This record gives sequence, structure tokens and C-alpha cells, in this order.
Amino acid sequence: MKKISTGNKAVAEAVKQLVPAVVAAYPITPQTEIVEQIAEFVSSGELKSRYIAVESEHSAMAACIGASITGVRTFTATSSHGLLYMHEMTNWAAGARLPIVMANVNRSLGPGWNIWAEHTDALQERDTGWLQVYVSTVQEAYDATIMAFRIAEHNDVLLPVMVNLDGFLLSHIMQPLDTVDVGDFVPPIHLPHAIDVKNPRGYGGLTGPDQQFRFSWDIERSIRDSVKVIEKTQNDFAKRFGRKYGFTEDYQCGDADVVIVAMGTLGKEAEVAIDLLRKEGIKAGSMRLRWLRPFPKLDLKGKQVVVIDRDYSFGRGGILATEIVAQTKEDVFSVIAGLGGQEVTYEDLADFVRKRRMGEEFWFGVNANV
Repeated sequence: MKKISTGNKAVAEAVKQLVPAVVAAYPITPQTEIVEQIAEFVSSGELKSRYIAVESEHSAMAACIGASITGVRTFTATSSHGLLYMHEMTNWAAGARLPIVMANVNRSLGPGWNIWAEHTDALQERDTGWLQVYVSTVQEAYDATIMAFRIAEHNDVLLPVMVNLDGFLLSHIMQPLDTVDVGDFVPPIHLPHAIDVKNPRGYGGLTGPDQQFRFSWDIERSIRDSVKVIEKTQNDFAKRFGRKYGFTEDYQCGDADVVIVAMGTLGKEAEVAIDLLRKEGIKAGSMRLRWLRPFPKLDLKGKQVVVIDRDYSFGRGGILATEIVAQTKEDVFSVIAGLGGQEVTYEDLADFVRKRRMGEEFWFGVNANV
């Protein structure tokens, strides 16, 4: 069915299709519209789920953990400080191997008190064991949420998945949305270690030095195994519904001398910049990184790379740029742009390419020499 939708409502539409047994959430700008829409679906009877209105984001994740360990499908959504408030429990969700799906509407962290887009909130969760995908359109927000359930619940993965969409720039923008009949694309959930009330057992929470590292390795092994699961899920989605996705979305990269790498809406905006640069005779391309965890193997050999980070790791640099340098062992031009919703246009992106200085870091709006 074709309609016009916001990114938030697209996520809610996808959740309705997957019918989670439990949705636990707490409102926070700019995510609130997701859980409001889901609550309306539940109230009207369109969605047969148990909706738990908790008193905090910490409790929302705790409720999802409690429900998921019984073997049922669960969902939550949050943003910014709400995600940080969940942090203790996001580690537990991954450590307990629970396939919870969460939408995170990317928003800056305080201080100052800012409600606009930034990726630092989700990137502070990158080492918890959650898989992370970043989307750039309303349609992709819907599609990625559907695929997230199948990926998380696959028995070779059994890890939570976070679907990230830029606050306001995507969460509240109106774009075309083509919904689908999911059918059996996502099979019923089967959690092999689910609690069985008919077969009660004791669970010990304390793990000694002789076992703890094995739990950590098991998470890492499953993240590595998730690569094939993600590839198959995306390929099956393309065959069934006609929309193809990869670990990256590449645009005119084949013959490019210089490539812009970015995530989210900036990655989509970069495509317009590429068209502009090509008209000027500059062989440029763009690579929008969709999956941050697992981090994909990037084919950037022989190309200059301009990395746009809507985030920052204080004392170290742009997080995406740091990851790319660690993998490729090549210098990049690291651009810090878009923090706290700072406006970054395709003209700005094109200018970063024109005036790039490899091996350097540039803060848009701070440095005056680019």
C-alpha cells in the first residue's frame, strides 16, 4: 500500500506488521511519535500486543528483557538521553542473547539541551553487542525494521538490533512509503534458551573468571555469523519486495578518485553533492554506511576518502573516520559536521571534497580555512 508517512510512523507501521507480544516504552523527543502510534494501534485493536507504559527508559529495556527471556517477540524505541538511561540494560540484553528490536531516533546529548540530530547517542552503544543499522529514508526505516526482527531472531544471531534514524531530518519528514504484506518473511520466534514455566530451573547470575570470557566470545562469534544472516535477509527482501539493500549504499564509486563516506541522511545528501562534482569534472562517489555493527569490509583501495562524522569521540576524533582508518590503514579527510542538527547542505559536502586535505581533521563552522 502506497502512502505518505513520517519516518516515525513508518517504523510503527513495520512493528504493527510483526506483532510483537510486548512493547515497552517511555516517550522522549523526537521518538515519541513511534510509541504514540503503536499505542493507538493497540488501543484500536489493530495490533494485538501488550503495551507497557513504564516510568523510565531503564524500565522499558528491563521490561523487554523480562518479556524476551520467555521467548516472545519484543520492541521498544527511544532517543538520546533515553538511550543512555538504558545503557546498563542494553548490555544485559545483548549478554542474555535476547533478540529485542529497538528504534533509536538519533539526537544530540546534553549539555547543552539540544533535541536535533546527532549520532553520538547510538555510537556510545556500539560496544554493547547490539547490531546497528542506520537508515536514510522513510521507506528504508520501514524496511530495516522488518528485516531487523528476522535478523535478531535468527538462531545464528540471537542478539538485539538497533534501527537508527536521524531526529527530525527523518523522524518527522514526510516521504512516500510503500508498505508490504510481510507474510512468512519473518518466521515465528524460537528462543532456544527461553524460560519455560512448565519446566522451572534456577539461573545463576554470577560468572567467574573461567567462564566470563566465553560469554564475550560467544557474542563476538554471533556478530561475525550475523554477516551472512544479514546478507541473506537483504537478498531475500529484494527478491520478495523489490527493494535492494547492502551493508553500504554506493553511488558512482566505481571510477571515483575520491569518495564521501557518511551515515544516515547526510549519506543520502552526499549523492546530490556527487552529481554536482561530476558536472565539474571531479570523479567523486559516495558510500553511505548502513551497518555499523557488524562493521563492513569497505572497498576504498586507491581512493581518497572524505569521512563525514555527525558525532565525535573527545580526545580521539570522528568515530566513523577512526573506524575506517583502523580498517584501511589509509589517511582520510575527517570532517566533523552536523552536530546537534547543524545544517549541512549538498553544497557544503561538495566543498569538503573540493578543498580536502588528506590526513587532517576539519570542524565545519569552526575552522575557517576550508
